[in-house]
Amino acid sequence: MGGLSRRGYRVIAGPPPDREPPPRVAPAVAWCLYDWANSAFPTVIATFVFSAYFTKAVAETPEQGTTLWAWATALSGLLIAVLSPTLGAIADRGRQRKPWLAGFSILTIVASGLLYFVAPDPAFALLGLALVVIANTGFEVGIVFYNALLPAVAPERWLGRISGWGWGLGYAGGLAGLVIALFLFVQADPPPFGLDPGPGALEPIRATCLLVAVWYAAFAWPLFVWVPDRAPDESGPAVRLPALAAARQGLATLWITLKALPNSDPNLLRFLIARMLYTDGLNTLFAFGGIYAAGTFGMGFDQIVLFGIAMNVAAGLGAAAFAWVDDGIGSRTTVILGLIGLTGFGIGILLVEDVTWFWILGLSMSVFFGPVQAPSRTLMARLAPPETRAEMFGLFALSGRITAFLGPLVLGWVVAVTDSQRLGMASILVFLVPGLLLMLTVRDRPAAGPA
Repeated sequence: MGGLSRRGYRVIAGPPPDREPPPRVAPAVAWCLYDWANSAFPTVIATFVFSAYFTKAVAETPEQGTTLWAWATALSGLLIAVLSPTLGAIADRGRQRKPWLAGFSILTIVASGLLYFVAPDPAFALLGLALVVIANTGFEVGIVFYNALLPAVAPERWLGRISGWGWGLGYAGGLAGLVIALFLFVQADPPPFGLDPGPGALEPIRATCLLVAVWYAAFAWPLFVWVPDRAPDESGPAVRLPALAAARQGLATLWITLKALPNSDPNLLRFLIARMLYTDGLNTLFAFGGIYAAGTFGMGFDQIVLFGIAMNVAAGLGAAAFAWVDDGIGSRTTVILGLIGLTGFGIGILLVEDVTWFWILGLSMSVFFGPVQAPSRTLMARLAPPETRAEMFGLFALSGRITAFLGPLVLGWVVAVTDSQRLGMASILVFLVPGLLLMLTVRDRPAAGPA
């Protein structure tokens, strides 16, 4: 069983990491493939296609659309912040994460498909925003249980590589989804299936939401067949309770954990606060990247999709390459390097006005997306006690969502006041820079060994 050292680090009993066998192929591939499956949602719907469609074609003006999208994203962030740690604690008690992941995956798939019915008319704005809130909440809460399954497929010394490869495959999945969306729907002439491309319908653009739903369902199922629900180091029987009793116990456990964390593991607390800040900046960047490209640089739907394809190529290469760096120099250092890259190139994007420089700096910045996200997940997997893993990943999600409404809210407020998307995007630095500075105080966990 695992324990806590005096420094608050988890020490794993068993063979040293260099003697651990490699992960089993089928569970590891199935786990990574889920990243391929669900990445179509953030790339096609949340970032590049539907978000731009909403601001340019559904809302009355791009500025109004940006503000409405910001409010919807903020509301989703609040829901995620409330649900993630509570449901994570409940799942830990029952030792079942896959049923929860399945439920939230289905919720995202259905809501994504229904976005097809949001026509290019301001009368459909409320329907579109409601479905986006539902789909995004389901997506993000599901990630809590997906992340908690990582130690079930990867031994200690492989955590960084499997996590990074999953993230890289996710970028590849987002890339493939964007390519299909571009050539099958956005640029198709004539459009397939008799879709009406006229400005009053824009059905090929809307059909990309159906593509996301089918893509998600088609590639997610192997996880539910081959990935085990428990990691080898998890002990103790499952506790089956009625939903309300489990919720009460989950909330009580969460409150006890939060109160004890400053004393029991201040290093983990600093990491969670740092992640809260820089993830808020990242999520805001992802949510408004396509909107910024369309509104500030005048990029059309086809150009935005092409830019998204190029970004996913660069981001996937960065995630895969830095997976080795993660296990080599440590998750903390990898995250810091990624944040430095994001901040530096992000400042450049805010200063340029030429679309060519936007492409150059945007693609350079995207290389550092994975080196921030995947090593954060790896570090959490290494720090989390096995018996409360989903709860800890609930806190991990909470750290990325408890203030998630602030990023979009601040951006939307700045755009509403200044009527400038550029100044609104600059507010992201308010979250990235403090997150980087606090991350400098976090210690990586030493290599595990016999207790």
